[in-house]
Amino acid sequence: MEYKIDAKNKDLRTVNDEIRKAVERGDSVIIERADGLHGLSAGLKKGTITVNGNAGDYVAALNDGATILINGSAGKFVADNMTAGKVITVGDAGYGAGEYCYGGTLIIKGSAGDFLGAVNKGATIIVTENAGDDIGTYMVGGDIIIIGDCRKNLGNYFLRGNIYVSGKWASLGHNTKEEQMKSEDIRKLTRLFKENDINFDPNRFRKIVPVSIQPFY
Repeated sequence: MEYKIDAKNKDLRTVNDEIRKAVERGDSVIIERADGLHGLSAGLKKGTITVNGNAGDYVAALNDGATILINGSAGKFVADNMTAGKVITVGDAGYGAGEYCYGGTLIIKGSAGDFLGAVNKGATIIVTENAGDDIGTYMVGGDIIIIGDCRKNLGNYFLRGNIYVSGKWASLGHNTKEEQMKSEDIRKLTRLFKENDINFDPNRFRKIVPVSIQPFY
């Protein structure tokens, strides 16, 4: 069954308690007018959540298995520290989207702000438009896929994982280099795009990898 929450004039604790109780009953949750709440749907281990409209900061933080769809844009730090599950924004995402993630999938069907995927440890992050500065800074695992352009310091001091960009970047960060795309990269992107209903040619990407896993000594 569907459980609808009108978050207007409700505090964060009340709304998140309603969400958790509905998920435990096995209901899917639809949330309206929640753009003023920061930390919405944090720490869920299961469930299907739809946020109609824009979301505040830290939406879906600590997600550990839920599927969370935001039919609008997200503020800062969407999916912060996610370990499992999937988070989708139909609009843009602000500063620090997908920071410190251990796993899961973040799909931004718009543009992303600075420090996207910083210290990413294993998540798959896909942006269908452009991204800002310092994408993938200190990243140690996972994949970041940008279908548009990036600005400066792409992959700054990242140590492991892959960054794929189909557009241009203003500059690469420290400890980065461009590497030839391989057949397994094409297969991976093809699978991810098919799974997430993204219509784009995987052959149009360039791949950024670390120069060294020990850049500091």
